[in-house]
Amino acid sequence: MASLNVGNLGEYLREQRRNAQLSLRQLADAAGVSNPYLSQIERGLRKPSAEVLQQVAKALRISAETLYVRAGILDAERDRDEVETRAVILADPTLSERQKQVLLQIYESFRKENGFGIGDPAQDPGEGTAEEPAGGTDAPSDTDVRGPRTAGGSDAGPRRTTG
Repeated sequence: MASLNVGNLGEYLREQRRNAQLSLRQLADAAGVSNPYLSQIERGLRKPSAEVLQQVAKALRISAETLYVRAGILDAERDRDEVETRAVILADPTLSERQKQVLLQIYESFRKENGFGIGDPAQDPGEGTAEEPAGGTDAPSDTDVRGPRTAGGSDAGPRRTTG
């Protein structure tokens, strides 16, 4: 079988799988795909669907957008900066999952403020965005971004407020 133009995707997936210290079989099980199919993707013999890429990304705990660009699903030039920024944030081992999500929310809110990211197809439906609470009030919500807490339990950092 001739190799499709997805070798870059396969190489990247193999690298990410090895970095996560997962065997091919473990990743296939976690992503809900067959072991032979995942092997063919890694070798550049198959081009997976966006759904399969999303499942693999979740299993590897990496950005689905990065995989979409590497697979040619998203326009690399148009989305490269956003995808790379998201990928760097998600790949940082020094941040907790919550911290990564908060950073992504802040990043997305700045992009929207500057006229980008509105209706952006690159955004994962599973990822939260920094939307304002219904009614537009300054009432605390799950999307409020606060700095670290001090020893006394008060917020030490700035708060995101409605613009």
